Amino acid sequence: MMPEFLMRFRALLKKESRQLIRDKSSLAIGLLLPVVLILLFGYGLSFDLSNGRVGVVAEEPSPQSRQLMSGLQGSRYLSAQQYSNYPEAVAAIKNDEIDAILVIPATFAADSAQGQAHLQLLLNGRSTSIASAMQGYVSGAIAATSAIQAERQHAGAPAAMVTVEQRMWFNESSNSTWYLVPGLIVLILTLIGAFLTCLLIARERERGTLEALFVTPVRPFELVLAKLAPYFVIGMIDIAVCLTASYFLFDVPMRASMLAIFSASLMYLLVSLLLGLAISGYSSSQFQASQIALLASFMPALMLSGFVFDTRNLPMAVQAVSHVLPATHFMTLIKTLFLGGDDWALWLKECGILMIYVIVLAAASARSLKKQLR
Repeated sequence: MMPEFLMRFRALLKKESRQLIRDKSSLAIGLLLPVVLILLFGYGLSFDLSNGRVGVVAEEPSPQSRQLMSGLQGSRYLSAQQYSNYPEAVAAIKNDEIDAILVIPATFAADSAQGQAHLQLLLNGRSTSIASAMQGYVSGAIAATSAIQAERQHAGAPAAMVTVEQRMWFNESSNSTWYLVPGLIVLILTLIGAFLTCLLIARERERGTLEALFVTPVRPFELVLAKLAPYFVIGMIDIAVCLTASYFLFDVPMRASMLAIFSASLMYLLVSLLLGLAISGYSSSQFQASQIALLASFMPALMLSGFVFDTRNLPMAVQAVSHVLPATHFMTLIKTLFLGGDDWALWLKECGILMIYVIVLAAASARSLKKQLR
């Protein structure tokens, strides 16, 4: 029994490997597209704000207001521009020329001497992430300027002053690249895995080559294994490329062991490949298979896996859908492994769920072929 299986599997594997090598488009998708995606999204996608534009309106110029303006201009995250009046600054923020308006009242100098100065900060809410970052940068620059001014005047700190010492765990540099790159690995494996295999069976069905297997003793499960094996090797190369780029190009820490990261990635790669193969088995054409693969794999992984949005903020019904997606489970696991370190309890839980997907999708793929081979 086993020698017969090995003979059939070796013949099928030889056929699928030759077909992959001859198909230049599949090789390009499998080997070149991951490099393009990791470089494009890794360098081009960022939630950080490096050049916040703030307009300053001083109702009555004073040494204190000029010092505050200098403090804003001295921040490497901000570019400050002074406006002569408030309507001019409002027009600038409406035209998207600045991201915030800082209003310095006429009583700022007198109030500063009494330790009760107030400022008004108006933020452009078109982008909540930019507005939140601007609020933090401007507040930090104002606090630093006030501390310098108090030190120069040899003034004691106000009695009600509270100093907050902040620490950020897991992403101490507060760099969004550390958050994004592990998620990009999920998206790349989802896209590459599903699209590499979603056309396999549908393409053979269109070309008529699938019928040649009907008269052979090949079993559906053997055909599934043979079709997966070459693309699994391509996927392993893609994982190595992604991990290498993460560490050497984007300086993302890998605090977990390579065994945990690579094994979890291989498990999810297998899920993605089987998902594409199942879609291909039940599709009547390559166009239909590609459209279903896009809607069933990449788009949900992008929108509902936690890559961009925290799933806890979504409605309960959408949360339920997100937890059905294998990408959601791998997203949680890979980010924890990259930034938090080894968590074998979480690894066992999430990889166990992924293994269930492997079994279900493998059975579905074999079933889609079994009907054709009877």
